[in-house]
Amino acid sequence: MSYVIADADVLIDLAEQTLTLPKKNKFYLISSGKNGIGEVENSGKTPRGWHLIAEKHGAEQPQNAVFIARKPTGEVYDTDLANQFPERDWILSRILWLSGLEEGFNRGEGCDTYQRYIYIHGTPDSEPMGMPMSHGCIRMRNTDVIELFELIDCNALVYISEHKLEL
Repeated sequence: MSYVIADADVLIDLAEQTLTLPKKNKFYLISSGKNGIGEVENSGKTPRGWHLIAEKHGAEQPQNAVFIARKPTGEVYDTDLANQFPERDWILSRILWLSGLEEGFNRGEGCDTYQRYIYIHGTPDSEPMGMPMSHGCIRMRNTDVIELFELIDCNALVYISEHKLEL
């Protein structure tokens, strides 16, 4: 199946580090993979191309709820918790789990976005936005990811571009 940019519910521009909802006139700063752009398993890179929102997690959780393996831990992120676990890659508030739609590129053996556990998720508000800092996921401010979670349904089309998108 082929898509055009106008089909996208969510546009992620890795060059500009932004996430846009063109049909809802919403715009957010993000942080993508600090290892760069790419689809290879275990690379820590952010995958490109067409995806969909396969699963959503955290609907009833408070802002800053901590997740491990997509399950809430019962913890709520704060500076004390951060100091207790300084090496943890914090996944907070909400999770939108991506699944690639392009066989052999971002879907399938060795490159599968879903099997790589690539999410759109919240991160501590102390983390910078607008620059690549994640382990491959798309990080957002907690208030932003909660808003996105409410605005976007499962199966929403997501396009991730390494080039500046002209809307």
